[in-house]
Amino acid sequence: MKTPIALAIILSSTVPTSHADNLEKYVEESRAVVMPYMQKLMAENKKAVSENGPGAAINVCKEIAPSMSGDVSRQTGWKLTRVSLKVRNPMLGTPDAWEQKALQNFEKRTAKGEKAETMETAEIVQEPAGKFFRYMKAVALQPGCVTCHGSSEQIPDDVRALLNQEYPHDQATGYALGQIRGGVSIKRPL
Repeated sequence: MKTPIALAIILSSTVPTSHADNLEKYVEESRAVVMPYMQKLMAENKKAVSENGPGAAINVCKEIAPSMSGDVSRQTGWKLTRVSLKVRNPMLGTPDAWEQKALQNFEKRTAKGEKAETMETAEIVQEPAGKFFRYMKAVALQPGCVTCHGSSEQIPDDVRALLNQEYPHDQATGYALGQIRGGVSIKRPL
């Protein structure tokens, strides 16, 4: 079953129309990478929390998620990253200009009532380094995420202390269920 997608295509005169014709193919290929990645990450997070408590989720996001992203990037030749407008780890989670625009668009769409779980966007862009297919799948705050990303009242003291230790400049809190937490982004050279 296909989910709705907001597709925007920016084509310059140097972008072959074959790329535009292949946009849906690129989207499907991206979904085939992103969805299993997200499912595996969620499973790792649930396992860590069930075995070692809520604070264990911090290690999953700090160590396991970047390792998984690196593995996918090496296997596909595409850059897969997790980004957010409110970053926890600026070294790995700061969005580029395209990603910022996509995340802002996701937030506008949720404000109009669209479900974050179904949001994605894709585009073919011309950048100084060449042509790229860009894709992002929105990540909505789930019930299990409030322990680390929710309001100050929802974050237990021990988790807050660990977050302060690991991420002294953390901005990734204050979210409510269903809000856009960030996105999983793919940048694929064409």
